[in-house]
Formats: sequence, C-alpha cells, structure tokens
Amino acid sequence: GATVITAVQEDDVAAVIAERAAEVGATVAGEGQEFGVRTRVPAVGGQMLSLQGLRGSYDEVFLPLYGAHQAQNAALALAATEAFLGGDEPLSDEVVKEAFAEVTSPGRLEVIRRSPTIVLDAAHNPHGAAAVVAALEDSFVFSPLIGVVGVMADKDYEGLLATLEPVFAHIVCTQNSTARALPAHELAEVARGIFGQDRVGETPSLIDAIDQATTLAEAGGVFGEGLGSGGVLVTGSVITVGEARALLRPRGTGA
Repeated sequence: GATVITAVQEDDVAAVIAERAAEVGATVAGEGQEFGVRTRVPAVGGQMLSLQGLRGSYDEVFLPLYGAHQAQNAALALAATEAFLGGDEPLSDEVVKEAFAEVTSPGRLEVIRRSPTIVLDAAHNPHGAAAVVAALEDSFVFSPLIGVVGVMADKDYEGLLATLEPVFAHIVCTQNSTARALPAHELAEVARGIFGQDRVGETPSLIDAIDQATTLAEAGGVFGEGLGSGGVLVTGSVITVGEARALLRPRGTGA
C-alpha cells in the first residue's frame, strides 16, 4: 500500500486522514513521530539541520532557506522522497546534502538585495505573517525593519498588519497592478489604526514605496538606531512580491 506523509495536524484533521488512509489501505507517517526535524541551528544564508527520515538520520544538512517552517518542509520532502523510492536503506548522505543545498524558494524570505537588505515574502494572511515574524526574529537582526505592504482586497489584511506590527518600525502601504488590489490609501487608513499616524506612509507606486522604505532603513538614526543596520521587508501578497522581484532582481537574470 501507499504511504501518506503528513505534517503535524489538529486532532480532528489527523483523524480524518487516518480514517481515509485505513479505507484505502495506506500507511500514515506523521511529522514528529516517524520523521521530523531533530535539530535546527540558524546559519549564514540559511540554517543547518539534523533530520530524521523514514529510513535513516541525516546530519549537518545545510538548507539555504530561513525559518522553522522551512525546516519542517524539508523534513516532509525528505520523508516523501524516501516513501516514493521505497526500500529499507537510508538515502545517500551526500545526495541529501547536495539536494537541499541547491533548494530555492523565490518570494519566501528571499534576500533580493543588500545595503540595505531587502527581503521578499509572499505572506498574505495572519498565519503566513506569523511564520515570517518568527523567521525574522530567528535569523535576522534589522534595526530598523521597514515594511512595504500591498494586499488583495479580499484578504484579512487587518490581521496581517496586526501580526506584522511588532517587528516594523515603519510601514509604507502600497498596491500591486491588479484590479483585486486594495488601494494604498485604504490600506494606510487601516494601518494607522494599528501602527499610529507617525509610523505609516503610503504611495500607490510599488517602486516608490520600496525607495521610501530603503531611505528609511538606511537612515537608522531616525529611529534611534545605527546607520547601516536597517532592512526592508516587502510582503502582503504573491502578486506584490512577484512585481517587486521583477523590479529588484539584477537585469539579465532569468531566476
């Protein structure tokens, strides 16, 4: 029978998965039980992992992505690969390390530029924003961190802003080019109720928003911080981040 690889789930969800697996004769392998992340240490450019797979343990695995959620994704991918290939023998340590070392995830805590550092993340709801906040606190030290946020009108942008508020010294509200985008001035109105009047800027132009945020990040003294320690996070929707990535990535690259 097949093997179902599952992340940690709420009890009621896990029960549904287990019931369906039993109906079709599949075996369930759950994160934190049959496989998972044993240790995780933030490192320059990502994190160093020790992973427990279905067939063996894999130590000193470098993952060039940030955040505990990406480490969990790596464990899921490893277990899924082992289940797909079958057999009882562990995978080659060298193959596992080489594979994870080459992983990319555009628009997911992606450092797109330095001096100041500009990070892109496509979080578009409070849950995604919480993962971003945890990863920022885990892997980065920005003083100050300036947010550039553009959202879709049908999303929980108020919850998104409330989740991001503790890590942003200032936010620049903007919008992407789609018809579903919430106008920058409407997002700014909501943001002022969460951040306060003095911590919110707005412009409908994404590139202008990034320029404003970059200037604020470089002028750390405005926020009582040292020069050169600031950063910018562009977030709020997949479209916003995609458009920012097209604006910021080096010309001539197809990535």
